[in-house]
Amino acid sequence: MATSEEVARLAGVSRATVSRVLSGTVKVSEATRRRVEEAAARLGYQPDVAAQSLSGARSKTIALGFFSNDMWALSQLTRPQYHFHLDVLRHIEAAAAKAGYDLLLPSRPTSTSSDGYVRLLRSRRVAGTIMVACPPDDVRIQALVESQLPTVFIDSIGSGSHATYVTSDNTEGAKRITEHLLDLGHRRIARVTGTETDPSGHDRLTGIRQALAARGVPEDPGLIGRSDWSIDGAYRATLDLLERERDFTAVIAESDMMAIGILRALHEHGLRVPQDVSVTGFDDIDLSQFTAPPLTTVRQDAEAIGTRAMEALLSIIDGAQAPQPIVLPTEIVIRDSTSGAHA
Repeated sequence: MATSEEVARLAGVSRATVSRVLSGTVKVSEATRRRVEEAAARLGYQPDVAAQSLSGARSKTIALGFFSNDMWALSQLTRPQYHFHLDVLRHIEAAAAKAGYDLLLPSRPTSTSSDGYVRLLRSRRVAGTIMVACPPDDVRIQALVESQLPTVFIDSIGSGSHATYVTSDNTEGAKRITEHLLDLGHRRIARVTGTETDPSGHDRLTGIRQALAARGVPEDPGLIGRSDWSIDGAYRATLDLLERERDFTAVIAESDMMAIGILRALHEHGLRVPQDVSVTGFDDIDLSQFTAPPLTTVRQDAEAIGTRAMEALLSIIDGAQAPQPIVLPTEIVIRDSTSGAHA
């Protein structure tokens, strides 16, 4: 990493002037400001605000990262497939406020290197960071684990001396919802999956397979509809399923938002839920009780996820070793979208 001394040398000014320009605390001439900024950009220098702090007081700011390394992800927060994580965010904010911390949504770093995001966070003097649902190939995960910046991942896998993760027991939840359908007599069970590269998608599919295998029900690849996590993706995957197979009696969706798309596709084909086809979801978002019919689903505890993530992060910030990964239990919520298999 470039130093302030190198920036000062290239700009032809003192280190104190570099500090004044980049901190914005003292006015300097336009020409000087331009020279310093150009030198910093050329060298890829980002000031370490924490190191510059004369008081030595610990920052009361926590950074939040979402979904991908690109800022477009922040604009996706209002998209339906992220409904559950918005609820988690609400509880993170409440826990942070209670502890006296502010949340920061950092802008995308100019550097595209794997440690560019870490440098950005250090320059913002954050005490730690919470990363939500980052894909497994996100370069920030390993960079944060190696940086020793206190970090907690939610629905992503990353752990180390200063990092841990919080997630639901997705495998057990998916296994139990499948067992619910099997107990109702269903054997031809279709599945509409999320992206299997995501830990949640992989674990939920694993749970479904475990339940089928335990009951001696062979897995039929023709009954798998592949989608993303969106309503539209699940809707289209269900239409594809209906074109290939018409004899399934139940559909498992790997999220509630996907189940909404499935319900629409079944309705358009004249299939009644649950009389003709039972449907289950996963998450128990607030919308799931208002679908027609209300959705049988797996409840994740959004409040516990957000609160436990903040508790774990604060303990690391306070100097404790990162706790072991936290896997929270799920609960089956039975509503009107499931019933016994038809003959």
